[in-house]
Amino acid sequence: MAVSRRLFVTATSAATALAVTGVAAPPASAAADGPRQLIPVSPDDTEADLVRKASQVRPTARQIAWQRLERTAFLHFGVNTFTGLEWGTGDEDPDVFQPVGLDTDQWAGALRDGGFTLAILTVKHHDGFVLYPSRYTDHTVASSSWRGGQGDVLRSFADSMRRHGIKVGVYISPADENQYLHGVYANGSPRSAHTIPTLVDGDDRTPQRSYTLQATDYGAHMLNQLYEVLTEYGPVDEVWFDGAQGHIPPDKVEKYDWDSWYSLVRTLAPDASIAVSGPDVRWVGNEGGSAREDEWSVVPVTEKDYGRTDFALSYDAADMGGRDALVAARPVADYLQWWPAESDVSIRDGWFYHADQQPKSVEQLTDIYFRSVGRNSVLLLNVPPDTDGLLPAADVVRLREFRERVDRELPEDLAARARTTVTSGRVTLDLGVEREVDRIRLAEDIREGQQIESFVVEAQLEGAWTEVTRAGTVGASRILLLAAPVRARRWRVRVTGARAAVRIAEFGLYRSRV
Repeated sequence: MAVSRRLFVTATSAATALAVTGVAAPPASAAADGPRQLIPVSPDDTEADLVRKASQVRPTARQIAWQRLERTAFLHFGVNTFTGLEWGTGDEDPDVFQPVGLDTDQWAGALRDGGFTLAILTVKHHDGFVLYPSRYTDHTVASSSWRGGQGDVLRSFADSMRRHGIKVGVYISPADENQYLHGVYANGSPRSAHTIPTLVDGDDRTPQRSYTLQATDYGAHMLNQLYEVLTEYGPVDEVWFDGAQGHIPPDKVEKYDWDSWYSLVRTLAPDASIAVSGPDVRWVGNEGGSAREDEWSVVPVTEKDYGRTDFALSYDAADMGGRDALVAARPVADYLQWWPAESDVSIRDGWFYHADQQPKSVEQLTDIYFRSVGRNSVLLLNVPPDTDGLLPAADVVRLREFRERVDRELPEDLAARARTTVTSGRVTLDLGVEREVDRIRLAEDIREGQQIESFVVEAQLEGAWTEVTRAGTVGASRILLLAAPVRARRWRVRVTGARAAVRIAEFGLYRSRV
C-alpha cells in the first residue's frame, strides 16, 4: 500500500495556530510543564486546564513504534485447544497436549502473507499450562509425551516469526488456576523481597545480574517466569497481560504485583510495549475489534494495585478522551496519559480452536480493519492453531484474502505526487488532473501529540469548495470511506477544532478497486 508524502501543518506562531482552531492560548506557565507521557491532574483543574494538559501529552518511542504496526496477530494455543474449553481448570493432564504436526513456520508464513507485523503467543493462559519447559511448574509442555517431553512451542514460535520478519510478543496470564491448586496463587502471602531469578535445584544458570523485587509468593512465581521468557528466547516486542482473576472463591483474590512485573519487563525488554493491563497500550473495551468513532490516545487514568494503570472512566465508555470525558473523569483521575487503544477480536467465534467454527468473511474482516486501524487503533486479530499445531487451511486462505482486500481498498495513493500547499489549519492538494476518490486517509504527527478535535475534507467542484466528509479525531490513523466516488482535481483538509497547533503527517487519497 502506497504511503503519501509526509505533510506538516504548522503555524509560524502558536497564536496563529490557535486562532485558526479556536483554542484559547495557554498561559505562559504551560510551556514550563513540558510535554511527557503522563501529566498529573487535579479535581481543581478547569476544563481549559484539562484540555491544555491533554495537548501536552506525548507518546514514548516504543508507543510510536507500536502504533505503526497497524495489524498484529494473537495465537491462542494450549491445553484448551485439546479440551475444547475457553478457560481451563488447571488440573488438566499435560499429556493431552499433542500437536503432532506443529509447524510454526506455517504460522509465520500465513501471518506474513496476511500483512501482519507482530504476533503474540499465549505462553500461559488462565489454566497455568506453559508452552515452554519452565523451571517453576510441572504444568508445561515438558510434562507431555509430545516430542518425548522435549517440545518447546515458544522456542519454535519465536524462531519462526523472526525468520519471517515478524516481531515477537508474549501473553502471560496473571491468573493461574494450576498455581491456585498448588497453594501458591491467592494464598494470602504478604509482599516481601524476592531475588529474581530464584535459582532451583540443578539450575545451571549463572545470571550476570539478579533483581530484588517486592512480590507475593505468586508474584515471585510470575517474575521468575517473566525472567525465563525475556532472557532465553530473544528480543520481545510486546508483553501482553490481562487483568483476569482465577475461578476462585471471592475471598481468595490475588493482588497482582504490577510495579515489580513492569520493572522487570522494562529492564529485560526495554523496547517492549506492555499491554493491555500495562502503561503502554489499553484495551479498546470490547472483543469485536471496533474502536470508537472518535478514539483518543490521551485519556484520563487512575493508578491502582501497586502501580497498575487503570481506566478513570468505564472501560467501555462511549467517550474516552474528549472534552466531556476529561471533565467527567476529573474527580477520580490521577493523570492524563498517552494510552492508545488496541482492538482485539478473533477470526472465529472462540479464542481457542474449535472444529465446528469457521473464520469470519473477508467483508467482516475488512469492516473490522476500518473500525480499528481506520479509527486510531491497532488491530489485534486472533488466529488459533488447531489440534495438529497448524493454522487451519480456511483461516490461512482468509488471511491472504483479507490482505489482498485491504490492498484493493487502499491501492496507489493519488496524492503521492500532488502539488501541496500548507497554510495554518489547512492542507491543499492539486492532483494535476481530476481523479475519482472514495477513500481518504489522514494522520497526525503523533510525536507532537493528538490535537485535532474536528475537521472537514473538501473538494473543489465547479470552482467552489464543497464538503465531501467530516469527522472528529484523527490521531495516528483515520480512514474515511465515501458513500460514492467524488471526482476532483483539488482537495483540501481543513481543521475546524483543535487543542493546540496541529501537525498533519499524512493526507492520502485513494480510489478503491473492490
